Amino acid sequence: MALAGCHVMAKPGGSVCNIDCTYCFYLEKEALYPERHNNWRMSDETLEAFIRQHIAAQSSDCVNFAWQGGEPTMMGLPFFRRVIALCDKYANGKKTEHALQTNGLLLNDEWARFFAEHGFLVGLSIDGPAHLHNQYRVNRAGKGTHDQVMAALALLKAHRVEFNTLTVIGRHNVDHAREVYEFLLAAGSRYIQFIPLVERMSSDVTSTLNLVMPGESAATLAPWTVPSWQYGQFLSQIFDIWVRRDVDNVYVQMFAVALAAWMGQPPVLCVHAETCGHAFALESNGDLYNCDHFVYPEHLLGNIHQHSIQSLNNSERAMAFGEAKRKTLTAECRCCDYRFVCHGGCPKHRFAVSPSGHPGHSYLCAGYQHFFQHITPVMNAWREMLNQGYPVPAIMQWLAVEKRKAGKETGRNAPCSCGSGKKFKKCCG
Repeated sequence: MALAGCHVMAKPGGSVCNIDCTYCFYLEKEALYPERHNNWRMSDETLEAFIRQHIAAQSSDCVNFAWQGGEPTMMGLPFFRRVIALCDKYANGKKTEHALQTNGLLLNDEWARFFAEHGFLVGLSIDGPAHLHNQYRVNRAGKGTHDQVMAALALLKAHRVEFNTLTVIGRHNVDHAREVYEFLLAAGSRYIQFIPLVERMSSDVTSTLNLVMPGESAATLAPWTVPSWQYGQFLSQIFDIWVRRDVDNVYVQMFAVALAAWMGQPPVLCVHAETCGHAFALESNGDLYNCDHFVYPEHLLGNIHQHSIQSLNNSERAMAFGEAKRKTLTAECRCCDYRFVCHGGCPKHRFAVSPSGHPGHSYLCAGYQHFFQHITPVMNAWREMLNQGYPVPAIMQWLAVEKRKAGKETGRNAPCSCGSGKKFKKCCG
C-alpha cells in the first residue's frame, strides 16, 4: 500500500556555501562528490525530474518544497523562477508551497520581492546577538556575519515575507537562554526553531570525512557540541518565559512538540516521532538519501534519474530505516515516562551508553528528561484546560493566578518559588 507522501529537502547547490561556519556538518560533504567541484549546480534536467516526481509522490492537494544547502540562494534568482514555472507546469491542480533556508547574505530587494510574490516561507539562520552569532557563523575571511543577517531580516520584514528563525544551540550560546530568546523577539521573530548542535569527530586519520556517520564508535565529541543537561536547562528557562507571556503570539517549535504530545496529537517534528524514514535529502545530482543527517554512501537510496521518488519512498530500505528508530530503543527508553513525547530523539544522536550500560542511547537524554520533567506540571494542567474547551492562551491566565496565590504564601524577600534564585519581589512577585 502506498504511503501518504514524503518530505524532500532539496539541496540544489549541494554543500556549496558562501560562509564558513566552523560547526557545519554539511560543508565537508563535498568530499563525497569530488567530480562536482567545478559543476556543483543542479542541472535543469535534474530540477525538472525532481519537481515532477515530488508532486507525483504526494497524495495530498498541497505539495511542500524545501530548499536548503549549502546556501541555496547561490543558485541565483533565475533558478528559482524556473522552479515556479516547473511547478505550474506539473502541479496538475495541486497547490505548491515553498520554504527556503538561508544565511541571508545574498538577499536584496529583488530576492525579497520574489519571496513575497510567490509566498515563500524563509528560514533565516541566526544564533543570537552578535557576540554569540559571530563565534562560529563567519565568512571565508573569518569575519562575523551578524550585521549582514540582520540586514536580511530587515529586508524580509520590509517586504512582508513570512519568515522564521533557526538558532543552533551549542556550547557557545547554551548559557545565554534568556538573552538569545529576547534578542530573537526584539528582532521580530515570531516563529522560532532551536536546533541542538551535536557532532562527533573521527579518530581515524584516513577517514574521508571528519564528522562521523551516526553509529560509528571511533569518534570523540566535537568541542562545539552542546552539553546535554545544559540544553534541557536552556529550553526550560525559555519555556518559563514563553508559557507565562508569549503563548498567544510566539511559536517555538520544541514547545509545540511537547503540547502536541501531551494532547495525543501527531508529532510536529520528525526528531520526536515514533518512526522516521520518509524525510529525505536530495543532492544536486539527483542522489536521494535517507535523511539530511545521514548523507553517507551507506544511506544512499538511489538516484531520481533511475528510480522515482515515489518508488524510493515506498522501498524496503526507506521503511526499514524508519522502523529502526522504534525498534532500536534502549531498555531505559522503552520504559521512560517521557517516551510518548521524546521517542528516543534523533537516531543521529544515539551514540551514548545508557545508565544500565546499553549502547545506542541518546546523547541528549539527560537534557530532554530535565526539560520534560520541568514542564510536566504545567503541561498536565494545560491538557486538562484544553480538554475542557479553554483556548490555548488560557494557560497564561492560569499561571498568573497561581503566581498570585504563591505571592500570598511567599514573603517578598524570600527566594522565588520559580527557582530563579532571585528574591520573590524581584522575580515573579
